[in-house]
Amino acid sequence: PFAGTMGAGETVRIFTGAALPPGADTIVVQEEMAADATTASLTGDGPPQLGAHIRKPGQDFAKGDLLVKAGTRLGARHIGLLAAGGHGEAMVHQRPRIALLTTGDELVPAGFTPGNGQISDANTPMLSVLAAEAGADVHNFNIITDNVKKLTDSLSAATQADIIVTIGGASVGDHDLVIPALKALGAELDFWKVAMRPGKPLIAGRLGNTRILGLPGNPVSAYVCALLFLKPLLAVLGGDRPGIGRFRAPLAAALPATGNRRDHLRAHRHADGRVEPFVAQDSAQLARLAAAQLLIVREAHAPAAESGEMVDCIALDTFPDVA
Repeated sequence: PFAGTMGAGETVRIFTGAALPPGADTIVVQEEMAADATTASLTGDGPPQLGAHIRKPGQDFAKGDLLVKAGTRLGARHIGLLAAGGHGEAMVHQRPRIALLTTGDELVPAGFTPGNGQISDANTPMLSVLAAEAGADVHNFNIITDNVKKLTDSLSAATQADIIVTIGGASVGDHDLVIPALKALGAELDFWKVAMRPGKPLIAGRLGNTRILGLPGNPVSAYVCALLFLKPLLAVLGGDRPGIGRFRAPLAAALPATGNRRDHLRAHRHADGRVEPFVAQDSAQLARLAAAQLLIVREAHAPAAESGEMVDCIALDTFPDVA
């Protein structure tokens, strides 16, 4: 900083961000000045007004101002503001810890060649990314074969997590062992099965202090259930609001009446804002899920809907006019 005091008709050379020298009242940018050791002269138009280019104390924020509200999901901009305010640390929620347990003799890890009667495990990498993007610290267990003892051992080992997410084995077949394994460990089940499509065999409960969420094995069902149940749970545990990008839009084509389950139809959005579901809605078809921009939500026992009718939607992609 300049150690002296300026008088009328005097100037001092400083650099961007320097303290304003005592006696100064205006800044002229260097590009509009010429100077030698004793004299400075204008080469451009000069400052636009008295007080130009001076940043005054408190013009960004003042002592006592609230910089970041509690409950804010911190991003790079918030971190910069906190640092500018002199805060080297902030109290935050811990990332929810997830143990991801995928079951099934038929599964091989993604990238390995499936043998006879085997398929690639799409759910583990897909849901790992979904959970990580939602703020979770994800720990993947190896694929667990259809064996109650191995499943109970893995469940017991996973109770250090905040949430155990099982994938597959949640239905009623001979190899659907998640419910028997949970019961063998004394888990408390809040519910099993939900009237929705895709994703009926959904499990929710607790094993000790650890929350349990059992997802179906069909990949589209697993994704939709994770979107509707796991993602909001992670938001709440992380101190955030459990919003799911909902909006309303007009149909581009008529839809038949629904059955006894709420439908979540993979769909795309036309340039004019109308939405239209894909013809194929099988819960094993990931290509349609990857191509979808949204889910059209239709309640159970809803009557047929005509083209142009407004429907509820859940955004999978970000649209310019959808919050």
